[in-house]
Amino acid sequence: MSYKILDKKQLSGSVFEMTIDAPEIARAAHAGQFFILRVNECGERVPFTFSDWNADDGWIRFIFMRVGKSTHLLEDIEKGDSLRDVAGPMGHPTATEVGSRWTADRSIAEGDHLVVVGGGVGTAVAYPVARAAVEAGAKVTVICGARTQELLILQDELEALDLADLIIVTDDGSAGREGLVTEPLRELCASGDVDRVFVVGPGIMMKFCSATTAEFQVPTLASLNPIMVDGTGMCGACRIQVGGQTKFGCVDGPDFDAHVVDWEELMTRQRVYAEQERLADGEYMRSCECHE
Repeated sequence: MSYKILDKKQLSGSVFEMTIDAPEIARAAHAGQFFILRVNECGERVPFTFSDWNADDGWIRFIFMRVGKSTHLLEDIEKGDSLRDVAGPMGHPTATEVGSRWTADRSIAEGDHLVVVGGGVGTAVAYPVARAAVEAGAKVTVICGARTQELLILQDELEALDLADLIIVTDDGSAGREGLVTEPLRELCASGDVDRVFVVGPGIMMKFCSATTAEFQVPTLASLNPIMVDGTGMCGACRIQVGGQTKFGCVDGPDFDAHVVDWEELMTRQRVYAEQERLADGEYMRSCECHE
């Protein structure tokens, strides 16, 4: 079975949005879940979190950044082409519905103030989580961070939500506030008006967001992105330490209590194949006619 690409957009120099025809997956998708795709029969299995979906029209959407061979392959295929495999939805949905478990001892309640923090392409995950929380009756503030204005994504979609506030932060000050997402997050937590926080983005950003909310004892979920292969808990590639216990990102997550994640282990494991990824991408660039 193949999955037709219904649309593809370039959001910035290295960030793309792709919409795929996948009706069965779209009917079962929830905020925070992910899927795994293969571009072709020889391609690696790559996980992506849903940025949007439509059960009635049967499509799913995701955002990716070109960082290695597999994402280069995705960059080079176009609308009308097909992907070899798409499997999902996988992982547990983010607990945003009223009465769902948020942490071991807290359940979200209508009217709770949720702060959603998205860094870089992590905003692709932050958007559906924020939307689901708004629909559940929560008061939602979203903080979006990126290195520059060019790398901000889904701003129109976020502005269309009934948010308490949308705070933009860029490293260079080209949009919104200049600085880091931890700065407005600290201000919000210090106000005493935050019931819980959801963070998604680069590991280092999530680590410092977690440290910030821990100071104020605000329950915090982090959507983790460890290296993943099969997505069913069999290979163990996505194992992480959470509260001193081994967990698997695919079947136990992707959301975990941010205050007990071993962030150093996670980031170390994320970098373990960086050199091989660089070499594979370089070989693909040299061999592919489209880059000559």
